[in-house]
Amino acid sequence: MNDDQMTKTSKPMDEAASTVGSLASDFRAAASHKYDEAKKQAQTMADDAKSDVADEVNDVASALRRASEELRTGSAQERTLAQIANTIADASDSIRDKDLGEIVAMISRTGRRNPVLFLGGAALLGFAASRYAKASGGHTHSPESQEYERKTAQHSDFVSEGNPNTQPVVTTP
Repeated sequence: MNDDQMTKTSKPMDEAASTVGSLASDFRAAASHKYDEAKKQAQTMADDAKSDVADEVNDVASALRRASEELRTGSAQERTLAQIANTIADASDSIRDKDLGEIVAMISRTGRRNPVLFLGGAALLGFAASRYAKASGGHTHSPESQEYERKTAQHSDFVSEGNPNTQPVVTTP
């Protein structure tokens, strides 16, 4: 191949390489943009969840405060409930003020130092989460459960109306 032919051949290859490089650069930029959007959305969702948890913990603290106010003033139970309520309220503020990474690190350290406290807290958190899910979940039933309820009601009606085993036995004198 002579120089003229090589120049003619290399020019389209250079253009193709440039186009591929440009496409790769555009793809990296688009992927980076989508990653940043997803990261922001995940952070927003995490902050919302953190705020919801902090609100729930604060509600528990308020309930304990109300319970302590109903007890006899100065009693050991009243002081204990007030102290627990204050500790839980501080935890709520701590949850609200820290970012997610700090909360995870704090939980991890606590779990290593005191596993019994960690397991108890996890159980308590599980109960609170199930209560929250049950309270916030709609009472919509799946089509299968609606069909089951309809058939069960239909069966009950049939059994109570015409089942000879449920009818009183009448004897004639």
